[in-house]
Formats: sequence, C-alpha cells, structure tokens
Amino acid sequence: MVKFNSMVIENKKHLNIQVYGRVQRVGFRFNTKWKADKLGLVGFVKNEPDGSVHIEIEGPKEILEEFVVWSRKGAMFSKVKRIEKERSKLKNFKRFKIVY
Repeated sequence: MVKFNSMVIENKKHLNIQVYGRVQRVGFRFNTKWKADKLGLVGFVKNEPDGSVHIEIEGPKEILEEFVVWSRKGAMFSKVKRIEKERSKLKNFKRFKIVY
C-alpha cells in the first residue's frame, strides 16, 4: 500500500523503459524528470552509451500509463523512434532523479 497525493494506492508498479531515437542532447532527461515530478512518480533516467535513454519508474499503474504515452513523444526537440518497456520488481525509490 502506497500513500500518493493524499490517497492510498495499492497498485504501485515498476517499469523499465528504453527510449530510442534522437533522445540525447535534446533535453530528454530534464523533461523526463519534469514529467515524472509533475505526475508524482519516482525512479531515475540516464543516457546509455548506445544513444538511447533508460528510465526506471514507479507509481500507480494508471499514472505510469500516462507517463508511457508521454515518453513515446518525449521532449520538444527529441525524435522518439521506439520504446521498449517491461515490468520489473519494485525498488521503492524515494524520488525521481537524473543519473549522470
């Protein structure tokens, strides 16, 4: 059971999302953090050596789906070609951060 925005949520999930396309050097990580914070989600985002961006994110299932929809488009100057997502075991992150 998780307390989220003054209500109790029991459906907290963890997603690993890999985002491919023009997603580095376009503000993608900064905008990902902004969106996650706005939605009350926790986890992290980081650039990968292959040019993709990796996101691990946790929160209520319905809010995660909203985030996934956003991640298919991403930041204003990004050009997302595809995303891959998979559910994983909860890690109980405390906040959302950018990993460098």
